[in-house]
Amino acid sequence: MSIGRRTKSRLSGAQWHVSSYSGGNNECVEIACNLPRHVPVRDTKNPSGPVITFTHEAWKAFLTHLA
Repeated sequence: MSIGRRTKSRLSGAQWHVSSYSGGNNECVEIACNLPRHVPVRDTKNPSGPVITFTHEAWKAFLTHLA
Protein backbone atom coordinates (compact mmCIF):
# COMPACT_ATOMS: atom_id res chain seq x y z
CA MET A 1 0.00 0.00 0.00
CA SER A 2 1.24 3.48 -0.81
CA ILE A 3 0.03 6.84 0.42
CA GLY A 4 1.36 10.22 -0.61
CA ARG A 5 1.62 13.06 -3.03
CA ARG A 6 4.19 11.33 -5.25
CA THR A 7 1.46 8.83 -6.15
CA LYS A 8 -0.53 11.51 -8.03
CA SER A 9 1.97 11.63 -10.93
CA ARG A 10 1.53 7.89 -11.46
CA LEU A 11 -2.25 8.30 -11.75
CA SER A 12 -2.44 10.50 -14.84
CA GLY A 13 -3.95 7.71 -16.95
CA ALA A 14 -6.30 6.38 -14.28
CA GLN A 15 -9.83 5.58 -15.44
CA TRP A 16 -11.87 5.98 -12.26
CA HIS A 17 -15.17 4.24 -11.50
CA VAL A 18 -17.28 3.79 -8.39
CA SER A 19 -16.61 0.50 -6.65
CA SER A 20 -19.41 -2.04 -6.92
CA TYR A 21 -18.89 -2.69 -3.21
CA SER A 22 -20.01 0.84 -2.32
CA GLY A 23 -23.37 0.87 -0.60
CA GLY A 24 -24.92 3.76 -2.50
CA ASN A 25 -25.45 5.82 0.65
CA ASN A 26 -22.94 8.55 -0.30
CA GLU A 27 -20.06 6.62 1.29
CA CYS A 28 -18.40 5.53 -1.93
CA VAL A 29 -14.89 4.93 -3.09
CA GLU A 30 -13.59 5.05 -6.63
CA ILE A 31 -11.01 2.66 -8.00
CA ALA A 32 -8.94 2.53 -11.18
CA CYS A 33 -8.01 -0.99 -12.29
CA ASN A 34 -6.45 0.00 -15.61
CA LEU A 35 -2.97 0.87 -14.29
CA PRO A 36 -0.26 -1.78 -14.72
CA ARG A 37 1.30 -1.74 -11.25
CA HIS A 38 -1.26 -0.34 -8.80
CA VAL A 39 -4.94 -0.10 -7.96
CA PRO A 40 -5.57 3.41 -6.65
CA VAL A 41 -8.53 4.08 -4.35
CA ARG A 42 -10.02 7.49 -3.53
CA ASP A 43 -13.07 9.05 -1.89
CA THR A 44 -15.79 9.85 -4.44
CA LYS A 45 -16.71 13.02 -2.56
CA ASN A 46 -13.10 14.29 -2.71
CA PRO A 47 -11.56 13.25 -6.06
CA SER A 48 -8.63 15.67 -5.72
CA GLY A 49 -7.90 14.46 -2.19
CA PRO A 50 -5.59 11.70 -0.98
CA VAL A 51 -5.26 8.41 -2.83
CA ILE A 52 -4.29 5.03 -1.42
CA THR A 53 -2.69 2.59 -3.86
CA PHE A 54 -2.51 -1.17 -3.60
CA THR A 55 -0.72 -3.77 -5.68
CA HIS A 56 -3.08 -5.81 -7.84
CA GLU A 57 -2.35 -8.83 -5.64
CA ALA A 58 -3.25 -6.95 -2.44
CA TRP A 59 -6.45 -5.61 -4.04
CA LYS A 60 -7.48 -9.13 -5.13
CA ALA A 61 -6.82 -10.42 -1.59
CA PHE A 62 -8.97 -7.60 -0.17
CA LEU A 63 -11.85 -8.42 -2.54
CA THR A 64 -11.53 -12.12 -1.74
CA HIS A 65 -11.83 -11.30 1.95
CA LEU A 66 -15.03 -9.31 1.29
CA ALA A 67 -16.67 -12.16 -0.62
